Amino acid sequence: MGLNRYGPAVSGLGSGSSSSGPGAASADTKAAEEKTIFDVKLDKFDAAAKIKVIKEIRSFTDLGLKEAKELVEKAPAVVKKGVTKDEANSIIEKLKAIGATAVLE
Repeated sequence: MGLNRYGPAVSGLGSGSSSSGPGAASADTKAAEEKTIFDVKLDKFDAAAKIKVIKEIRSFTDLGLKEAKELVEKAPAVVKKGVTKDEANSIIEKLKAIGATAVLE
């Protein structure tokens, strides 16, 4: 008799799970819209420009010649992780200028 005095809302089991569903979905969409950290992915490159691409990859990473060459040869591959949108766009423009195709992820 004393347990039902406050009704089913006291347990909180039913009300907590129903409100977390839509709230979680809206939080995920906000996170996707406000993304500030990006990865630059090298999709493909002109075979004649391979050496230029390797040199450019080395200019904005801390990779040695061998590591940069291996990274370019296994394209498509992420060449730079965790950069801002401006920096990522700058890298993409540099790669496009020498004959490579890169995308922002």
